[in-house]
Amino acid sequence: MEAKAAKVEEKTGVVEAGPLKKEETGLGKGGRRSFFLKLGWWGFAIFLATWIVSFMRFFFPRCLFEPPMTFKAGFPWEYTVGVVSTRFQKEYRVWIVRESEGFYALFGQCTHLGCTPVWWEGENKFKCPCHGSGFTKEGINYEGPAPRPLERVKVTLAPDGQLLVDKSVRFRQERGEWEKPGAFLRA
Repeated sequence: MEAKAAKVEEKTGVVEAGPLKKEETGLGKGGRRSFFLKLGWWGFAIFLATWIVSFMRFFFPRCLFEPPMTFKAGFPWEYTVGVVSTRFQKEYRVWIVRESEGFYALFGQCTHLGCTPVWWEGENKFKCPCHGSGFTKEGINYEGPAPRPLERVKVTLAPDGQLLVDKSVRFRQERGEWEKPGAFLRA
């Protein structure tokens, strides 16, 4: 009869209770609790590493490395009278014009939306490719949506006799600044 009782207990699923083994609690190797514990520590370590990298980035400022605002543009005899020099257009965004009386430098930025105009030698004008503004060789606007003439930048002679162009100093024609010293270099 005892054999029949044991079989009945097995079928009903009744098992005697006893102390739990380490694997059953999840605290052993590869258990669920240890997995979540390791996952939590790894998450904290990744968060901390990201925070430290972000904190260290604070000490290295983000800055732009642009060409200098002042540059030497060669000797005056290198420029032909009545010709617009496009030699510094790409690097410095400046055109240097030599007239019979002297030199002036135009900043290559359209006064409409800031595009870079193109010098058309055949038509003797600057033409903005974006919206069609046109400027004379002197920088005066005469067609298109540009509201004012191109700006001039300061041009002087360096101690070694070369032209020294300073883009940080600009002269606007509508304010009467083209008559100021530096807007036109007499040669």
